[in-house]
Amino acid sequence: MRLSTVILPIRRWNEGGKQVWQRAEELGFHTAYTYDHLSWRVPFREGPWFGALPTLTAAASATQRVRLGTLVTSPNFRHPVTLAKELISLDDISDGRVTLGIGAGSAGGFDATALAPEGTAPWTPRERADRFAEFLGLLDRLLTEDAVSYEGDFWSAGDVRNIPGCVQRPRLPFSVAATGPRGLKLAARYGQAWVTTGDPKLYENGTPDESLAAIRGQVTKLGTACEAVGRDVGELGKTLLTGFTPDRPLESLDAFVDFAGRHAELGFDELVLHWPVEDTQFAADEKVFEQIASEGLAQLG
Repeated sequence: MRLSTVILPIRRWNEGGKQVWQRAEELGFHTAYTYDHLSWRVPFREGPWFGALPTLTAAASATQRVRLGTLVTSPNFRHPVTLAKELISLDDISDGRVTLGIGAGSAGGFDATALAPEGTAPWTPRERADRFAEFLGLLDRLLTEDAVSYEGDFWSAGDVRNIPGCVQRPRLPFSVAATGPRGLKLAARYGQAWVTTGDPKLYENGTPDESLAAIRGQVTKLGTACEAVGRDVGELGKTLLTGFTPDRPLESLDAFVDFAGRHAELGFDELVLHWPVEDTQFAADEKVFEQIASEGLAQLG
């Protein structure tokens, strides 16, 4: 089991932002991720919110060991060609410490229509799935081939050069966020890991046992998707982004150990905790958070 954190990009770099990323490394987190949005839900929508890739580039220069990544990037406002160039550069700057968390994105309004004319409706679920499939396939090629030409339904690449490619070979790893059948097949085909937040319908009114059962069902469906593409589901890492289930793993060290153990039994090998943010859904006692970071995994035995 690995323990990682996600640091929201809400702090000015020279007013505490840099220190948070360095502290994440000091605490021994495996990976420090950040959200890749243009803005996010209330209360964050009305406050500071910085770009993911510049933030990760700064973090790469301020740290030495901790892995870095997005959780998650989506086609909402990204283009595969420019994203690939930026990722190759970030992978080089960090000396191969980057993981790309990537998903289809949501229609929730945070950035789903940010690049569209006012009044444009968000993509339908089918349109979003179609775009994600093409986006992921093209990005995979752009990160593994020196030259790519492509003409698709949604994106194009005209003799795009990406030399020297990633430090990590054949490319930096993808952690694919998915729960539906099409997304799970993409995770099975392209992912080095799979990401879930659990079942969002259970967040407010469900129970931990109901959440565990729902996640168990997702893991089963992932196995089916892997079988369909001829892949062993055991080869795929399994990541749970916490904070969106009825559980409260940051209440105490014991609560975390119980939570981690229950999900380890389902095959998860990475848990991601939100770095505490006061007066939000991610509020937590920082001393307990640091105790969990330092001692939590050792308590699993």
